[in-house]
Amino acid sequence: MRRLRQRLGAILRTTTFHLTLSYIALFGISVSLLTLFFYWSTIGLIVRETDATLKSEITGLAEQYLEHGLDRLVQVIAHRIRNDPSGDMLYLFTTRDNQPLAGNLAAYPPATPDEEGWIEFVHRRADGREVPARARVYLLRDGLHLLVGRNIGQLRQLKQTFNRALLIGGGLTFVLAAAGGLLMSGRVLNRISAFTRTTSEIVAGRLDRRLDEQGGGDEFDLLAGHLNVMLDRLEALLETVRHVSDNIAHDLRTPLTRLRNRIELAARDAQDELRGELEASVAEADALLATFTALLRIARIESGSYDAHFEPVDLARIVDDALDLYQGLAQERNVVLAADSEPGCNISGDRNLLFQAIANLIDNALKYTATGTTVLVTVHHEGDGGKAPGMVRVTVADSGPGIPVEEHARVTQRFARLDRSRSLPGSGLGLSLVKAVAERHRGTLEFADNAPGLRVSLRLPA
Repeated sequence: MRRLRQRLGAILRTTTFHLTLSYIALFGISVSLLTLFFYWSTIGLIVRETDATLKSEITGLAEQYLEHGLDRLVQVIAHRIRNDPSGDMLYLFTTRDNQPLAGNLAAYPPATPDEEGWIEFVHRRADGREVPARARVYLLRDGLHLLVGRNIGQLRQLKQTFNRALLIGGGLTFVLAAAGGLLMSGRVLNRISAFTRTTSEIVAGRLDRRLDEQGGGDEFDLLAGHLNVMLDRLEALLETVRHVSDNIAHDLRTPLTRLRNRIELAARDAQDELRGELEASVAEADALLATFTALLRIARIESGSYDAHFEPVDLARIVDDALDLYQGLAQERNVVLAADSEPGCNISGDRNLLFQAIANLIDNALKYTATGTTVLVTVHHEGDGGKAPGMVRVTVADSGPGIPVEEHARVTQRFARLDRSRSLPGSGLGLSLVKAVAERHRGTLEFADNAPGLRVSLRLPA
């Protein structure tokens, strides 16, 4: 049921369904105008003809009275009643005080005429049935009243039938239009969902995936074709870059490693004053190799070509292993390295990448924190009212100089270093690697003020 509600909600939010609603509204207005015209040209015509007949009838009777007098009018009314076996025509000729003189109505109707003399009332026929009637009242000379009416029961039935047909037809039209809108929106949503799944796989690194084309030649097939051509070119360009990276790794790292080994061999046999310079050169070569390795690793992670092995991982265990690795360095710098881990902080991830990311954060904290202070590493669930329930947060807090808020976005770029840290060892790739690992695990890297110091948080989906 929940999945059905989610599916229905997704359909209701589609542009296709909104366009369908607009079409229903436009169609409803068009049908309403057409219905009004049809009503005016059919039932309205019958009403107008009925009124015209009554006007003509009452005018003729009035002329009979004016030309031949009261007795003649009484005779004419009696004659017309005899010639109307259906009894649909109604006549009443009364005195000034509404006493009947002629007609087939027993009494003057209680209804009040409008400005033109029209009234509508219920007439009881001789057989006891009550039928609706419409009549016009005409005032003759000497205060006499003449009423001519007609049974409009069939007209009322015709109106009811028309209104019922209009209601049922309009309801069916709306239901069918809404169902058609849902159906079309569902089909569009299925195509878009297929596009979304494929693009998600492409973003995750599967550059060989392509959007499906159904062969109908519609706009989705046209879009899929253009995107597939773009993906083909993109994959070819990335493959070219990958080959260049492999060539660089083969052509530069190998000679650099040989140079480093030769310098190390030369340092063993060198005199004391020269040995220090050679050992410093070895350290510089090691730094160059580490920088080169970090660059290649970041590029592989960001491009999705890194063969990550995702498995259930306990982040608290990884933090403990990283703390064990850096406890010796912390003691040398007179810094307390502590942890506060909540049990059960399990995620699905690559153990090696996560260890490298957490180790980089701890290394940065030890590098910049003040002597005699504490670096605290915490691991806890983020939920029950948190910003994103279902997340695990690993936070490394130090008491160093911190990072200004305006520099938070820049420090994750490659080789980005603040002015005050340029004298310290490092290549400016540590946080770039951490950000790449976070994004590879669909997480985020966040910075906050520790007052004093910096809190760096790695937020990963549990």
